[in-house]
Amino acid sequence: MTSIADRLSFAHGPDWRNRVALAPLTNTQSHADGTLSEDETRWLEARGEGGFGLVMTAAAYVAPAGHAWDGQLGVASDAHLPGLTALAQRLRATGARSSVQLHHGGRRADPALSGRPNQCPWDDPAKQAVAMTTAEVEQLVADFVAAAVRAERAGFDGVEVHGAHGYLLGQFLDGRNLRTDGYGGSLDHRIRVVLEVVESIRAATGPDFQLGLRLTPEGNGITLEEGRETARRMLDSGLLDYLDMSLWDVFMRPRGGAAGLLIEHFTDLPRGATRLGVAGRVLSGADARWCLEQGADIVTVGFGAIFHHDFASRVLADPDFAARPGPLSREELRAEAVGPAFIDYLAAGWDDVVA
Repeated sequence: MTSIADRLSFAHGPDWRNRVALAPLTNTQSHADGTLSEDETRWLEARGEGGFGLVMTAAAYVAPAGHAWDGQLGVASDAHLPGLTALAQRLRATGARSSVQLHHGGRRADPALSGRPNQCPWDDPAKQAVAMTTAEVEQLVADFVAAAVRAERAGFDGVEVHGAHGYLLGQFLDGRNLRTDGYGGSLDHRIRVVLEVVESIRAATGPDFQLGLRLTPEGNGITLEEGRETARRMLDSGLLDYLDMSLWDVFMRPRGGAAGLLIEHFTDLPRGATRLGVAGRVLSGADARWCLEQGADIVTVGFGAIFHHDFASRVLADPDFAARPGPLSREELRAEAVGPAFIDYLAAGWDDVVA
């Protein structure tokens, strides 16, 4: 029986010390130019000290056009390198493995931050978005690759490509993407840009650099059938070290009414040497064990890591550990290395997190 304490090996790069990964949580703590702040660096470093096998940054924009919210981390310029390099060094000192999540907001970017209309596979006036030219799609691939190379130069162990939650790569997977230039229409064409991104990152980075991909199982214009088929193809591609399925809640049933639990539509897929991670409301040791019992290799933790910087260490030491219920006071959150900007963001979005 697989244990969350078991080391985890990959086709590329170093082992992780356990099966618990920090979710790429939006925390709005970066400076306006996308450079890291000490609050954001400390938030991540504390999770490394807290025993997580992988510590991943929040979604980091790969190009100025993809800048999606105030306080978002950037990996789009060499100006971002000094902070990223310092973060990678501090994470390595904790014993955790490190990753930058690569992101482009697409039609969910903020034109006030990017200074231009949003990019999208199709025209969407309601989102101030215009359809990308084929040349712009090709540049998008190049931007993801350049960001991955930049993360490798900074000293990170890997990157995760954000293809979920209706951001730009997920918009290409959306059934509304009816482009006729080979990047839209059938699933074969809609998945093309995602494949080109991961193929190109794999070719441009070294053999010890880890590559993951986050996908949405259904929703945001993706049916469960196509979400499963996309996951199957990516697991079968041999390009990824892990596939990170963002399930919202690991215990939920499919929204479209399909049988069983959502997690079951992915844990049964053949995966070869590729590892499968699942994320969504994992708040206890029992939750984490259950995910592994269902067939996952990695358990990705979000809110549990907000409430306890050492959630991973606590779960490894006590199989019955469960995160304390929210809401927590601002003082309690600060004690967990959650900075003021992050606390304000949480308070604005979730009634049960900040008192």
